[in-house]
Parts: sequence; C-alpha cells; structure tokens
Amino acid sequence: MTLGWLGIFRLGLVQMSLGGMVVLTTSTLNRLMVVELALPAVLSGLLVALHYAVQVTRPSWGYRSDTCGNRTRWIVGGMATLALGAFSAALGVVWMHTAFWPGLALSFVAYLMIGLGAGMGGTSLLALMATCTRPERRAAAATITWLMMIFGIAATAGTVGALLEPYTPARLLELVGAVCAGGLVLTILATWRIERGLVSQPEPEAAPLLQGLREVWAEPRARTFTFFVFLSMTAYFMQELILEPYAGLVFGLTPGQTTSLSGAQNGGVFVGMLAVGIGQTGLRIGSLRGWVVAGCLGSALALTGIALIGQMHLPLIVPAVVLMGLFNGMFAVAAIGSMMQLAGEGRQAREGTRMGLWGAAQAVAAGFGGLLGAASADLLQLVARGSTAFGLVFLAEAVLFVISALMALRILEGGRSMPAGRLVPGE
Repeated sequence: MTLGWLGIFRLGLVQMSLGGMVVLTTSTLNRLMVVELALPAVLSGLLVALHYAVQVTRPSWGYRSDTCGNRTRWIVGGMATLALGAFSAALGVVWMHTAFWPGLALSFVAYLMIGLGAGMGGTSLLALMATCTRPERRAAAATITWLMMIFGIAATAGTVGALLEPYTPARLLELVGAVCAGGLVLTILATWRIERGLVSQPEPEAAPLLQGLREVWAEPRARTFTFFVFLSMTAYFMQELILEPYAGLVFGLTPGQTTSLSGAQNGGVFVGMLAVGIGQTGLRIGSLRGWVVAGCLGSALALTGIALIGQMHLPLIVPAVVLMGLFNGMFAVAAIGSMMQLAGEGRQAREGTRMGLWGAAQAVAAGFGGLLGAASADLLQLVARGSTAFGLVFLAEAVLFVISALMALRILEGGRSMPAGRLVPGE
C-alpha cells in the first residue's frame, strides 16, 4: 500500500508545523537582534547560517531512514529537537537584553538544535514521501505538503506579528512557546501509525554512507541538479536576513509589522505554489521547467522593484514583497516537484540519500546566501546609506536568479507536462 491523499495531507501537517517554528527564528528573532538590539546583521546571519550549516548532516539522516525501515521516529525526534531549539533561541534573544554573552551562548546552542531538528525531521519526511508515494502523485504530493508548510509560515508570522504588538520579551516567549508546543503535538498526532501497511523499499544490505553518496554522486542528473539547487537557493535566501531589517530601518516598520510583512511575503509564496499546483498539475499548463524559469525571472524583477522603492522612498514595500513571494513560490514548488521526480530515478533504495544530498545543498546555500546577504549589507553600509546598501544586495540577488533561470533551461526536462504531476483519475 502507498500513501493516499489523506496520508499526504498528514505529512503536510508536519511540514506546516516545521515552517511555523522555523520562521520565528529566521525572521522575528533576526529582526529583534538587528534593530532592537542594534547588533550587526552579520551576527544574526552567522547564527542562522549555523543552523543551515548543521543541515549538511541531511544525507546522514536520509541514509539512516533508508536503512532502518522506520522513518516516523526520525520525523518526531527531529521535530522535538527543533521545538526545543526554537524556544531556546527566543530565550537567548531575551537574555541578550540584560546578559549579552550568556544569551549569545544559548543562541549558539539553540541554532545548532534547530539545524539538527530540521535536518532530521525534514529529510526523513521527504524520503518517506518519495518512497511511499506513487510516481504519478509525487509532484502533487510535493505541491500539497509545501503549500501547507508555507501556509503554516504565513499564518504563524501573521498571527504572531499581530499578537506581538506592543513588543515585550515576556510576550515573545509566550508566543514562541505556544507555537513550538502546538507544532510538536500536531506532529505526533499526524504521524501516529502512518507507516503501518505502507510499502517501503529499505536497502536489504546496508552499504556505508560514503558509498551511498558516491553512488548517487556518480549519477549525472543527480550531480548536475545538486549544482542547480545550490545556485538557485543561494539566490532565494540572500534576502532572508535583511528584508525585515530593511523594512524597519528604511521604512520605519515596527517588530510586529515586519513579522506581519513576513507573513504577507509567505502568503504570496502560498499563492505562487497554488498557481503551479493548479496550472501544471490540474490544468496541465506548461512544464515544471517552464514554471521554474518563470519563477526565477519574476523573482529577479520583484527584487529590482524592492531595491528601487527604497531609493525613491515609495510606500510600496508590502505589495513588492508579496509579488516577490508569489514568484518565489512558483520557483520553489516547481523545483521541489522536479526534485521529487528525480529522487525516484537511478539506483533503488537511494531516495533518502538523494533527498539528503539535495537537502544538504539547499541548506548550505541557504546559510551561505543568508550570511552573504547580511555581511554584504553591513559592509556596504560603511560606504553608502542604508537604502542604497540594501538595494545593491537585492540587485545582486536578482542577477543570481537570472543565472539560475538560464541554468534551469539547460538541465531540467522540458515537455508540456511532467507525468509525475498528474492526479490519479477518480481520486
């Protein structure tokens, strides 16, 4: 038996919980460190990059879930680690107000836990979908679960942003604690006995991890796709750590308003993902490659607009950010659909290792991109005013998106519609 639509929806609830926890650590806490605590953006960038750097362990988690025969334990264990890390990160920021070094030390440990938890839980979940979802459902499954994750991000950011006004440290801890506890409980309920009766394909004789990685790396398409993931995700994440500080410093938005801005951005991502799901999977419009390219080029245009409105002092930051989110969502879900399809190709029983490899490339790129964006903004502010410094970083990100679009045209399959994107008739 394979995963049905209800099972896919249940895994989507886990993704929704994961997104809700992570967004608070990469947006709200980041903004508080840069604006309220007046710390260099590169410091918060290093912490966020640390949680991404730890996710180079994703191939190991994918390999373990390939060979142990039970992925649920890794999903729940990862989410528990993530929840504890996210709350500890909020506590670390609160401590920094009165005891900077102890707070920073706690934040360091917390972001390590966030990275380990996201890597363990996220990779095992994607591997479970790749091995237990019928090929014709994989792109639809990717769309559903990632739509739910983005919904969780947008809903959490919007709700927390509204409840965080006026900002107090105690209110921050209450809200983050509620999100983390709720997400963990939802994960446990959603994954309860989900693997019972599922047909999985564990490796009969476990080969060493490095051997498994060599086998996957020897596959030309897997190797080339890894490079594409790294470049495109570097472009995707360069704005992650500077968008909210940009909105606060240049446009004067409060902590609650910038958190809500993050919610609006991810609302745009949700709509973009939904557009791909309906257009490519339902109406069979275009190919996954076409949607990836359109998303990359649209993101480049939106980033250019965000850079220009800061120079012109136009109060259009919210619609510009929503537009960027829309194209980001189109790019992301089409790329994930391609990833889900490619995970099932090549040597059998290596789906988790492939997902782990691409997840590691994404994590390294996310950490590198976020840190690069934050460090560049800090350095440019030494020689230029804030709006110009941030604007130049946004323009550099736009250039990377254009390069990613050109790369996608060369390495992704073209066809009008990908077979993995069709729903099963009658279901």
